[in-house]
Amino acid sequence: MAALGLAPVAAPLLEIATLPVDLPDPAETGAVLVTSGNAIRALPASWRGTKLLAVGDATARLARAAGFIDIHSADGDAWALADLAARRLPAPGAPLLLASGARQGVGLAAELRRRGFEVIHREVYAATPASALPPVAAEALRGETLRAALFFSAETARAFVTLVGAAGLAPRVADVEALAIGRPACVALEALPWRAIRVAARPTQDEMLALLR
Repeated sequence: MAALGLAPVAAPLLEIATLPVDLPDPAETGAVLVTSGNAIRALPASWRGTKLLAVGDATARLARAAGFIDIHSADGDAWALADLAARRLPAPGAPLLLASGARQGVGLAAELRRRGFEVIHREVYAATPASALPPVAAEALRGETLRAALFFSAETARAFVTLVGAAGLAPRVADVEALAIGRPACVALEALPWRAIRVAARPTQDEMLALLR
């Protein structure tokens, strides 16, 4: 965003906590699929040699930085990840580990099983909404220069709607454009009186930034 000549205001709205979980033996697992970079942080070092399929390029970069070597990016959403698995992995084959957030990944696990894969689904982290709107976000909303707000997940969008309402700042979004990574985030944002809501052409970071050009 800074490279586009904009002044980004980073306002985390979710608190991420790793969950204790019983994982399968990586030596007996064909690949691990992750739908978020948060899942990367929850996987122990013993998984670094396992083939990893990431939902998008940003998650793939986090996996590479964490020490994974055999990485493939779906460059899309959960359904693109299922398509990538179908192209890259044999079905049936060794079981796949789907590492997701709490209450996430059920639909993807079902789709993978429909395509003939054996899936071990584990919820490895939980995302809890922040207790209050970050002060930097509240200050930006009270100002006159905020152009747009970017939401990279439906969870983040829902948290923002709740927190901005609690702070009494909902009317301040009337001159701000909301940019949503997908339809679920867009639907959540419709509870506020934005100047406009736009959805990325594809659920990727690059397409979100393209909405700012």
